[in-house]
Amino acid sequence: MKSGIHPEYRTVVFHDTSVDEYFFVGSTLQTDRVIEWKDGKSYPYFTLDVSSASHPFYTGKQRVVQAEGRIANFNRRFSRFNKDKD
Repeated sequence: MKSGIHPEYRTVVFHDTSVDEYFFVGSTLQTDRVIEWKDGKSYPYFTLDVSSASHPFYTGKQRVVQAEGRIANFNRRFSRFNKDKD
């Protein structure tokens, strides 16, 4: 590999602000913000609006919007095209 062309890979602290959850992930994300962590070390810091800790799909709070079946939905949408031509 060529030297000097790859971004720096480092541990970054991501903060999900909607549920106040912090997690560490290795990333090449460039950020100017730094946070002092509990272990006394400084880490790059990035805020998120949604993560796996707050997204409804991963938390199990996802609502089912479609109540009718797939075939009924198809028939409802395309029934007007099935008119008998006399």
